[in-house]
Amino acid sequence: MNDREIAKQLLPLLGGKENIVSATHCATRLRIVLSDDQKANKSEIENIDGVKGAFLSSGQFQIIFGTGAVNKVYAAFAKEADLDNEDRKTDHQDAIKQKMNPIARFAKTLSNIFVPIIPAIVASGLLMGLLGMLRTFQWVAPDSSLIVLLDMFSSAAFIILPILIGVSAAKEFGANAYLGAVIGGIMTHPALLNAWAQGTVEPDYLNFLGFDIAMIGYQGTVIPVLLAVYFMSKVEKGLRKVVPNAIDLIVTPFVTVIVTGFFALIILGPLGNFVGDGITTILNFVYNYGGFFAGLLFGGTYSLIVITGVHHSFHAIEAGLIASIGVNYLLPIWSMANIAQGGAGLAVFFKTKRAKTKEIALPSALSAFLGITEPIIFGVNLRYRRPFIGALIGGALGGAYVVFTNVVANAYGLTGIPMVAIVSPLGTANLINYLVGLAIALVGAFVATWILGFKEEE
Repeated sequence: MNDREIAKQLLPLLGGKENIVSATHCATRLRIVLSDDQKANKSEIENIDGVKGAFLSSGQFQIIFGTGAVNKVYAAFAKEADLDNEDRKTDHQDAIKQKMNPIARFAKTLSNIFVPIIPAIVASGLLMGLLGMLRTFQWVAPDSSLIVLLDMFSSAAFIILPILIGVSAAKEFGANAYLGAVIGGIMTHPALLNAWAQGTVEPDYLNFLGFDIAMIGYQGTVIPVLLAVYFMSKVEKGLRKVVPNAIDLIVTPFVTVIVTGFFALIILGPLGNFVGDGITTILNFVYNYGGFFAGLLFGGTYSLIVITGVHHSFHAIEAGLIASIGVNYLLPIWSMANIAQGGAGLAVFFKTKRAKTKEIALPSALSAFLGITEPIIFGVNLRYRRPFIGALIGGALGGAYVVFTNVVANAYGLTGIPMVAIVSPLGTANLINYLVGLAIALVGAFVATWILGFKEEE
């Protein structure tokens, strides 16, 4: 069946053209926002040739086609649904948020802010690993120019993290991205004591209008700049409503920066640090004292959180951990849960007798090993239910092991096999225990799914 025929079959099964609000696609899935989700005929859609699964998640009806195929189907679908018509064009992200509950909407917002920053964080993590290896194995002299340069390259993203977040958050909040960068720059200004290098040094205090402002920067922090840029977006939008167009370019940026700057250093920055430190303290308490059982719980329940879409908000927490303690101990646990979903899907592949299920299960399981779990969760494991339970068991076992052996990462954004890149820089033992954890999660989920079995769909 060609792409146009697939698109023609999809349209009535999704409730017709009038039920399509917006559509886009990712690497493997066609993502559609519907006016009425109940009008989508999931079972009939999954019977179309080329469709490897369909599910409703995070305000979108998602249809799995696979890499390469989805691009062609989307082009044909957009034409059939008349999505290029100016009268029908809708911002996809806004359409998604309108369909979500407040918690899911909040998680989606955080995801939109932090996902674009992932490449910078991963690159910094790898550079830190390279720097650590050069120092540990003494491949070059400690005062080598290479060491100095790599130290600059690896720490830059974390030092200017508030600026990166400022740009991304301003875009998400509908404000000027460059004003967001300015606010991030104010919070990391050289006149402020570098938070990373503070140690036992006491910061100076500046008295302003009766307020004692601690002259300490917010390098590497997350929550302070999020609060500041959100506040900035409200100030900017409010001003644009009342400032005449003739002087908007002069007045709005000036007032926005000066008002937000004062509030950021006097109130929002310290408040954000307090909240961030509180979250880190609670997580550290659970991690340190819950130990094995914390890994068992987090590893076993993470996939349940993935179904809701709230897991996207964890990037902010992980970035906060890296800024506070220098490592990310949550990501290895999430990775165990993802690998376990792949292990359960692999068991389904070997156990099922249906060619259609095999066709979906194997590539979806492989994508889970690379950190992309939605196809295997919604296309296979959750559909048959018991494989999903088997995956929860595998994730719990793997999570317990990586917590027990203190496996950590130096970045966020990668799970599964690719996560080796941000685990290995922290030592051979860290890498070996991570790989052992992967094996435990995969085998545990495979065996649990095989024992539990599942009822085949006709």
